[in-house]
Amino acid sequence: MKFAASAEEEVSINLTPLIDIVFLLLIFFMVSTTFDKETKLEIALPEASSAPASETPANRLILAITAKDEYELAIRSAGEASEGQKLEPQDLQGFFRAAFDKNPKVILVLKADAKTTHQAVVLALDAARKVGIERVMFAAQVANPQ
Repeated sequence: MKFAASAEEEVSINLTPLIDIVFLLLIFFMVSTTFDKETKLEIALPEASSAPASETPANRLILAITAKDEYELAIRSAGEASEGQKLEPQDLQGFFRAAFDKNPKVILVLKADAKTTHQAVVLALDAARKVGIERVMFAAQVANPQ
């Protein structure tokens, strides 16, 4: 007896159900995920027109940081102003402590060069925080519109 040769079917994998499942999982994770900001900065910007008279240029520590991470501190208080004094990073906390002991409401104004390293600014902020100085302002130059 002679049997007819059966035609072999081509073997293939159908990817359509797999793609459907992947899209369903993608939609599920997109819907169930919440997107929160990891950092929420609360910044109170100073307003010159509403500043009390006691907070005008008095009682300020002006710390200039050069592009080479050199520190220079000047003190502006009611009736007196000191020339800039070059400091080493390890001396910042001592000078901040002396100014803070004289006036706990002292304001630290940071004038950092645009090419100053982030570490130099963080070092100054850390020294101020250790002393207890809570009021810090960053000086910036307004760019000329062209």
